Amino acid sequence: MKQQRTYVLCCCTLIFALVVSPLSVTAQEVEDEREFDYTEGSEKGPAHWGDIKEEWADCKTGRLQSPIDMSDRRVKMVQKKDNMKRNYRPFNATLKNRGHDIMVQWEGRDKAGSIQLNCTRYFLRQCHWHSPSEHTINGRRYDMELHMIHTTPEQKIAVVGYLYKIGKPDAFLSKLLNDIVSMTDQKSERNIGIVDPREIKFGGKKYYRYMGSLTTPPCKQGVIWTINKKIRTISKDQVRALRVAVHDYAEKNARPLQPLNQREIHFHGTSPKDTFN
Repeated sequence: MKQQRTYVLCCCTLIFALVVSPLSVTAQEVEDEREFDYTEGSEKGPAHWGDIKEEWADCKTGRLQSPIDMSDRRVKMVQKKDNMKRNYRPFNATLKNRGHDIMVQWEGRDKAGSIQLNCTRYFLRQCHWHSPSEHTINGRRYDMELHMIHTTPEQKIAVVGYLYKIGKPDAFLSKLLNDIVSMTDQKSERNIGIVDPREIKFGGKKYYRYMGSLTTPPCKQGVIWTINKKIRTISKDQVRALRVAVHDYAEKNARPLQPLNQREIHFHGTSPKDTFN
C-alpha cells in the first residue's frame, strides 16, 4: 500500500511539473510580450517602429506624421468662426490598461456622441493619456496629453488633444484614478459604468488644426488633429498613477516630434501668442 501511495504521489508530481510549469512560463512570456515600446535605443523603440511590420511602414516613411511642434512662426491664422461642433452624451464605458497606455473606451459605434468637422460627423470611440505630452508649443513639452479619438463609418479619424501642466487635479481623471491604480502593471479591462465625455471640458475656442497621423503604430496618416490652446492642470499624483500603471517600457509614452514637411498649421482664434500658461 505504501509503495502504491508513493507511485501515485510521484505521478501527481510529474503531472504538475509537466502541466503547470509550462503554463506559468507561457503566462510570463505573454506578459512580457510587446510589439513596440518607447525605450530609447531599443530595437522596438520609436526609431524602429516602421521596420517592425510591413503595415507599419508609415511610421518611418510617412510625411504626415504626428506629433509636431506648434511654433508661432509655423502657424497660419484662420479668421473664421469655430467650425467644430461637439455633441457628446454619457454612455457605458470600459477602462483598459493596454500596457503602453490607459484608455477609456465607450461602447457602441455612436452611443457617446460625436464632433462635426466640415459637415462630417466623427463619432467618439475612446480617449487615452500620454506622459509627457507628445505635441509641443514653441518647443515646450507639457506634463500630460489627452487624446479623444473619433472615427466615421468609413474609418476616417479625427483626434482632439488637450495639454496639461502640473497643478490642481484633473476632475475627469480623479473619478477614474482608483480603477487605474487597481490595474497597475497588468493588461486588463473592466466596465466602469456610465462615463460622460462632456466632463472633459473643451475649455475655449482657440485651437490648432493640422493634418497628421496616429502617434502609435501603425501611424496611420490622414488624421485631422485639433489641439486645444488652453493648458489644463493635472496633479503630480495623477501623473504618477498613470505612469506606474502602464508597463515599464511605457512610463514615458510620448513619441518624439516628427518633421512638419511643408504642412500648414492653422490657428483658430485671435492670436496664437495669447498665453494661457
